[in-house]
Amino acid sequence: MTHRAEAEVGGLEPEGGGGGGGASGASAAAPPPDDGHAPPEHGGDTTADAARATGLTSAQVAERVARGEINDVPVRSSRSAADIVRANVFTRFNAIIGILFLIILVVGPIQDGLFGFVIIANTGIGIIQELRAKKTLDSLAVIGEARPLVRRNGVSSEVATGDIVLGDLVELRPGDKCVVDGEVTESQSLEVDESLLTGEADPVLKQPGDTIMSGSFVVAGGGAFTATKVGREAYAAQLAEEASRFTLVHSELRSGISQILKYITYMIIPAAIGLVISQMVVEHNDPSEAIRRMVAGIVPMVPEGLVLLTSVAFAIGVIRLGRKQCLVQELPAIEGLARVDIVCLDKTGTLTEGGMDVAETRPLDGADPGHVERVLAAFGQSDPHPNASLQAIVDAYPAAADSGWSCVEALPFSSARKYSGAVLAEPDGARHTWLLGAPDVLLPAGHETLRETGRLDSKGLRVLLLARTGAELESSEAAAGAEPRALVVLEQRLRPDASATLEYFAEQHVQTKVISGDNAVSVGAVAGQLGLPGAEAPVDARQLPEDRDEMARAVEEGSVFGRVTPQQKRDMVAALQSRGHNVAMTGDGVNDVLALKDADIGVSMGSGSEATKGVAQIVLLNNSFATLPSVVGEGRRVIGNIERVASLFLTKTVYSVLLALLVILWQIPYPFLPRHLTLLASLTIGIPAFFLALAPNRERARPNFVRRVLRYAMPAGLIAATGTFTAYMLARGHYSGEGALDAETSVATMTLFLIAMWVLAIVARPYTWWRIGLVLAMGLGFVVVLVTPWLQDFFKLQLVGTEMPWTGVGVALTAGVLLEIVWRLVARRVPA
Repeated sequence: MTHRAEAEVGGLEPEGGGGGGGASGASAAAPPPDDGHAPPEHGGDTTADAARATGLTSAQVAERVARGEINDVPVRSSRSAADIVRANVFTRFNAIIGILFLIILVVGPIQDGLFGFVIIANTGIGIIQELRAKKTLDSLAVIGEARPLVRRNGVSSEVATGDIVLGDLVELRPGDKCVVDGEVTESQSLEVDESLLTGEADPVLKQPGDTIMSGSFVVAGGGAFTATKVGREAYAAQLAEEASRFTLVHSELRSGISQILKYITYMIIPAAIGLVISQMVVEHNDPSEAIRRMVAGIVPMVPEGLVLLTSVAFAIGVIRLGRKQCLVQELPAIEGLARVDIVCLDKTGTLTEGGMDVAETRPLDGADPGHVERVLAAFGQSDPHPNASLQAIVDAYPAAADSGWSCVEALPFSSARKYSGAVLAEPDGARHTWLLGAPDVLLPAGHETLRETGRLDSKGLRVLLLARTGAELESSEAAAGAEPRALVVLEQRLRPDASATLEYFAEQHVQTKVISGDNAVSVGAVAGQLGLPGAEAPVDARQLPEDRDEMARAVEEGSVFGRVTPQQKRDMVAALQSRGHNVAMTGDGVNDVLALKDADIGVSMGSGSEATKGVAQIVLLNNSFATLPSVVGEGRRVIGNIERVASLFLTKTVYSVLLALLVILWQIPYPFLPRHLTLLASLTIGIPAFFLALAPNRERARPNFVRRVLRYAMPAGLIAATGTFTAYMLARGHYSGEGALDAETSVATMTLFLIAMWVLAIVARPYTWWRIGLVLAMGLGFVVVLVTPWLQDFFKLQLVGTEMPWTGVGVALTAGVLLEIVWRLVARRVPA
C-alpha cells in the first residue's frame, strides 16, 4: 500500500497519466468519442501517458456538454417550487373545504363562506414559507456542496459537481468523495472505503485500471480517475435518487400527524353523511338553511391548519438555522436532533480547531537535533495531501529546495494504522525507513518512552513519535523493532465555544461522549479542560469488549474514549442504539464517515471532508460547534409546539364530530352556522396556534406523539361537545317563537367559545406574559363581536335576555372544572 517516486522532495510527479475519454456512461462497450480522446490504456508509450495526464481540453469539455454528457445529479436538499405548490394546494382536506366553499357561494350569504377565504390565506402562507425555506436551503447547499478537483488543459481546479463531464480527469485527496463512477488512472497508495455501497468495512487499495464507484471515499493516499459514468447513470446516484430527495414526510412528527388524519377521516365520513341527511329532514322547509348548517357541521371536523402549521414550523426552522449558516440537508434532522439523548463528538475539528502547532521536538536516545529536523522536513514532503498533524510539521520544518533529500517510497497516514511512513534518501545516498505516528502503537507496552508521552498526554498535548525501522515499509510488521528517534509535541487549539456548548447539553440532560483516534489520556485532558463530566477516567478503545451488549454497557458508563478506529466508532454508535438511545454523531474527518452515516443524526463541520459532509444530515458551514444548541432548540420548538397545536385542532375535530352525532340522534337543527365556527376557530385555535407554533420551547422531545396528543384531545373534545349540547338543549327549551333558533345558536356559540378558551388556556401552559396576553386578547376579540352592533349582525350573534346567557356561562364553568380534573387524571395515569 505504498507509492514509489524518485523525484526530488517538493517536486513529486504523478506516476501515471489520466483523463481520457473512457467508456460511455450509457454503455461500457460504446465506441470512443470522435474527439480523438480514446479510453485510457495501460502500458502505452510515454507520449500517450503525457497526453492523458493533462485531462480534457476546453473544446472537448464543450463538446461533451453539448452532447448532454454532464453530471446532472439529483438535488438532495429541497424539492421544486412546483412540488411545493402542488403539495400545499392539492390536499384531501383542501378538496373537502373547497367543495363546501363552492356550495356556500351558491346558497349564500358570503359571511358563511369565510372559512374558504381562511383556507386560501393559509395555503398562501404555507407556500410562501416553504419557498423561502427552499431558497435558504438551495443557497446554503451551493456553499456546502462538494467541489471536486478536476484536471483540464493540464491545470487542476475545483469545479461544481454538476459541471463534471464524461471523460474528465478527477483528482482525489484523503477525505474526498467520489462523485461519479470511473477508472483509476493514477494511484499514490490510493485507499478507498466502499462500505457505504458494499458494506465491506476494509479499505480497498486501488491501482491504475481499477474501477472506482461514486459514493466511495478516499481514506488514505491520493490519485486520479477518469469519469466513465456521470449523472443518474452513476452507481450511487441510482441508489440515492429517491432516498436523497426532500424527506419531510418521513419524520416521526409528520408520520404521526398522518396517522391522526387517517383516524379523523374515518370519523368524518359517517358523521358528515348522517349530518347531511339529518339537516335535510329537519329543515325540509328551508333547504338553504339546511345546507348552511350541514356545511357548518362538516367544516370544523377538518383540522386543515394542522398540516399547514407543521410545514410552516419546519420551514421557519430552516430559515432561522440558515441565518446561522447551518445547512439542514434532510428536514427531519431538525426534529431528530431534538430527540437525541447522547451526542458523540470527535475531538479533532469539533472540540478543537482543525489546525495544530508544533510546540517542541524532543530528540531521543542521543539523536542529533539537526538531523531530526531534516528528517521531519523531508517526511513532511512525502505526502502531497498532509493531514493536520503533518501539516503542522510542514509549517514548522519547511523543506529547502536544494536539501538533497528525496522520498523513495511513502505510506500515507491511515486512521486504522495510526501511523504513516516514508523511505527517505539522504544526500549521501543512504536510505532509511521512517515512521511517524502514535507512540503507543509504534512502541511495545512498558517502553520507557511511553512514560514521557503519558506525562505530555495528561496535559492535553498531542504527541507523535518519529521512529526508524529496518522492516519493509509495506510490511504489517513495520512497527516491530522501531527505534524511537524523537517526540514531536503538538498543541491543539480548543474551540472557544466548546465549553459553553458542552454545558448546554449537560443542562438539557443530553449525555456527551468524546470519541477520538488520539491517545485516551490526551483526549481526556482536553475534555477535562472543557469541563466534561467523566473526563478524568478516559477509556482506551483497544480494551473495549467486542460483544455488543458489553460494549454498550462500557460506552454508556464512559465519557471519553481514545484510540478508536473508524470501525469502532461505528460499532459504538450501534451499541448505544441497541440500548434504545437516540445518538447524534459529529465529526469532520474521513474516519468519522461510517459513524456519521449510522447515527440517528450526523453532523459535519463545513470545513470537513467532502465524504463527511456528503453523509451528514446537518452541516455547520460556519464550523461553529456552538450552532448545535440552536439546532436542538429549533427541533424542540417544532416538536413541542406542534404537539400543543395538534391538541387544539384535534379537540375541535372531536367536539365537532360528537356534536354532529348528537344532532343526528336528537333530530334537531345543527346549533351553528359556518360563520360562527369560523369565528370560534379563528379566536380559539387558528390565531393562537400560529403564535404557539413559532414560540421558543425548551422541553425535551418525547416519543409517542400520537398517544400524547390524543390523550388530551379526546377528553377535552368530549367535555366541550357535552357542555355545548347541554346549553343548546336548555336554550331550545327556553326560547320560542320567531328568532328562537338564532337565540339558541348564540347561547351555544358563547358556551362553546368559553369552553374552547379554557382548553386554550390549559394548552398554553406554562404561562409567560405573552401567552397570558394572547389568551386575553382572544377573549377580548369575542367580547368586541358581542358588543358591536354591525359585528352582531355580520356574525348573526345576539344574546337574548340574561337567564340563558348566564346559564351558558355556568355550563362553561362546570365544563372548565371537569377539564382541569380530567386532564390532571390523564396526565398522571397515561405515561409520556
